Order: sequence, then structure tokens, then C-alpha cells
Amino acid sequence: MAWQNLSLLRIVLLDLFLSIDIHRSTVNMLVLLLIFATIHSGGAALRSKAEARIGPRMWRLLFATLSVSSASIVIGYFLAHYHDGVCLWNLQESPISIVITWIVTAISFVFLYPATYNLLEIPAILMPRIRLYGNGIIRVTRHPQAIGQILWCLAHMIWIGSSFMLFTCIALVGYHIFATWHGDRRLMRDFGNAFAILKANTSIIPFLAVFEGRQQFVFEEFLRPAQLGIITTIGLFWWSHRFINTGSIAFLGSRFEGLLTWPVYSSTTSTFAG
Repeated sequence: MAWQNLSLLRIVLLDLFLSIDIHRSTVNMLVLLLIFATIHSGGAALRSKAEARIGPRMWRLLFATLSVSSASIVIGYFLAHYHDGVCLWNLQESPISIVITWIVTAISFVFLYPATYNLLEIPAILMPRIRLYGNGIIRVTRHPQAIGQILWCLAHMIWIGSSFMLFTCIALVGYHIFATWHGDRRLMRDFGNAFAILKANTSIIPFLAVFEGRQQFVFEEFLRPAQLGIITTIGLFWWSHRFINTGSIAFLGSRFEGLLTWPVYSSTTSTFAG
């Protein structure tokens, strides 16, 4: 009897994780996120040694090429599959949910694209170098991009409600929690006591250091031209949502999508089929 129960459990687990085609894209997404995280955080960890060997500009071009390429694949696959899996809840037709999602998304972009972001260093037009910031959005949180990504994930996960979205957001939030630790570790290595002082005067949780009296919020530091870029980006993203279906169809018909279509298991025939 126990053996039969174990066999039944094995069949149920295989059906859940392998034979149901709607879960296949979730597994693919998690693998793609792992690859992106390895490239992005691994590259950041290797920055000092790599710059010493090939120079800051060459390393930035190589790192940006790999990071942007892997991120583009992740975004393309996400847009093509974010409704996949099991529908756990559905708030997409709720007017209130739509408004809240857009408000939280707009706030997340303020964190994702802080005014201290040096766009010209990405293509190495300016000489890339490691900086230690202590003003602007850093007064609010020491890791603004992590907070922005977490806010974006929470808003869209609650709005969309698919199992694909749930696991994707859990993975993204988990990675950014790791990235906060990894980032602090690198900054401590590169700046030593200067970062220790900054860390003591800032917080990861937004506004915590301000509420505790360790930091001051200076609104004037946000009045920079870069903030116009944030507002423009929010507008462009709102406008470009109408093309998501077109992009999804194009990605689903691409060769890359075909590479990620692996065989699924059938407990009925005990075989794998494409």
C-alpha cells in the first residue's frame, strides 16, 4: 500500500511539474532569471579585476552588452508568457486595481531610475568609475533599484494573478534581496570606512533612516533634469503598452521561443512528447 501511495505521489508530481504544458514557461523563466542574475551580479563582482586587465571602457562595453542582451531576452519572454500557468486571481478588469497598479508603478520608476544614474557611462562615452552616492534617492533608501523592482513586482503580481507571474516575482524579489547584500559587500570592499559611515546613516527600507533621525530628506536634491527623464519614461511605458500583444506574438514566433519548447511528460503513456 505504501509503495502504491509513493507511486501515485510520483505521478502527481510529474504531472504537476512536467506534463502540464502551462508550467513549462514558468520553469524557463526561472532559468532565464538565474542566467541573468549570474551575468549581472557575477559581472559586478568581477569588475575591479576585469578593469585592471582590459580597462574600464572595454569592460563596461562587454558587461553592458551581456547584461542588456540577457535582460532583453528575459523581458521578451516575460511579455510573451506573463498570463501563463494557473489563474490564481484576476483583478485586471477592476478599475481600482488598474489605477493602483499604475500609481505604484510610477513610484517604482522613481526608485528604479534615480537622478544619480549616469547614462553616458553605460556605452562608455564617459569613463566608467565606481562612485559612492549619499544624496538624492539614497537618503530615502540605499538600494533604490531593488526597492523599485520590488514595488513593481508586487503591483503587477497582484494585478495579473497568474502562477507564472507569482513565481517570476518571487524570483525577482529574492534576487534583489540578494543584490542588496552583494552590493553592500562590494561597496565595503571598494570604499571601506567611507561606506561604513554611509551605511550607518542610510537604510534599505525606504525612509527608515529619516524616521530614525539618522538622515534628512532634502526635496531640492530631486529637482534635477534627470527627473524629467523619469517622467518621460513613465509616459513612454504607458503609451507602449498597446504594443505588448504585437511584441508577444513576434517573440512566440521566434527561434528563441522554439529553443525553449522542451518535451513534457505524460503519465498516461509514460513517455515524453514535444
